Formats: sequence, structure tokens, C-alpha cells
Amino acid sequence: MARLAVNIDHIATIRQARKGTYPDPVAAAVLAELAGADGIVVHLREDRRHIQDRDVRLLRNVIQTKLILEMAATTEMVGIALDIKPDIVTLVPEKREELTTEGGLDLIIHKDGIAETVETLQNNGIPVSIFIDPDLEQIKLAHRINAAMVEIHTGTFCEARSAYKKGQAFEEIVNAVKFAHKLKLGIHAGHGLCYKTIQAFEDLNEIDEFSIGHSIVARAALVGMERAVREMKELVDSL
Repeated sequence: MARLAVNIDHIATIRQARKGTYPDPVAAAVLAELAGADGIVVHLREDRRHIQDRDVRLLRNVIQTKLILEMAATTEMVGIALDIKPDIVTLVPEKREELTTEGGLDLIIHKDGIAETVETLQNNGIPVSIFIDPDLEQIKLAHRINAAMVEIHTGTFCEARSAYKKGQAFEEIVNAVKFAHKLKLGIHAGHGLCYKTIQAFEDLNEIDEFSIGHSIVARAALVGMERAVREMKELVDSL
């Protein structure tokens, strides 16, 4: 059965809109766990646009499931990860002008730097996942640099406007997941997943965990965090 990791970045986005103290992402994480979340995801961006260092430190002490830290492969972020010791680090690309992460890391271009980061973190007991597009060459390189797992980027599928493009994008995801499974990589999936798109993954049992944030936080604004997480958890459990 696949797990659900809840990304709470956009709770912090609302807070930072007025540079205030609420809503508190730590409180959101506790509510998400009470509703059945199997893990909590936060992206500590270099520009600190939403999640702050203090949030990550508090979460490390408070959450009872697991803390997944998304981050760029920079010296600063590696130092923070080694200090805080999240349960998993997910390496993601990062551009300051983007609204959210737009695609996977390109290991063809950045293989050596990413490999060094993976080695440093995993030698210090922190398993590393790499956020990549559903491309077989990227998965092969992730395996070659000894990443413990990959997170397959599902955004192209979720954002496709036509049935043809949606089907094509989903086929790429299926092929990527099957290939990663053959290589014995842990497999996560995320980006753009919502209460409707998650249902397409019903028979893709090789996926260990789904990372979902924006759609849950958006629904939580209307029905509350616990209900929003519980509803998504029920969908994931039914896959």
C-alpha cells in the first residue's frame, strides 16, 4: 500500500504573505499526522519564500512520522541537512523566478555535483531521493550515483489539457516507475497531484509514496486540514 507524505509549504506561504506568525506550518503538520499522513514534506528554499529554518528545526522535534526535506544541492543546504538530520532528503532543482518547482533535476548536466551531495548525505545516515522527470536515462543515472530513491515528477501529466497529452505523459510515468522498480530504487511520485489525478495511479503498485501539498492545503482552506488530509489518505489507500 502506498504512503502519503503531505507537503505543508503553502501553509507557510499564507503566513509569509503578511510576515506574521500564523498559520503555523508546525500545527498543520501535527493535524496532518493526526489525519493519517505517513510523512511531512517541506522545501527549504534558498530565498526562504515560505518555509523558514526555524520551521524545519521545530518540525524535527515535533512530528512523529518522518520529516522529508526538499532542498537544492548547495553547500548551505547540505550543512543544514547534516545539522537537522531529516529522515529523507529530496534533492530538487531551484530557480528563484519560478513560482514552484517546474521540473526534475537534470542529472546529465549536474551528475557530478549531485553525486557528491548524495554521497555526503548518505554517508551521514540520511537517505537521498532525487526529484526527476519520468525519463529512463535520468533514472539510470540516479541509480548509478547510488541514490536510495527517486521521486518521479508527475506535473506534466497533471497539467496536460488534452486526453492525448495526458495519456502520453502517464505512459512515460508508468515506464519510468517500472524501470526504477527493476533497478530496486525506492519510488516516490509528486507534483501537481490532486484529488482527481491521484485516481489514475490505481494500478501502479510499484510507487511507495505520493508527495502531495498544494491541493491538500487548498482544500484545507475550505474544509480544514484534518478532513483534507483524511480524504486524500483514503484515496491513496484505495489505489
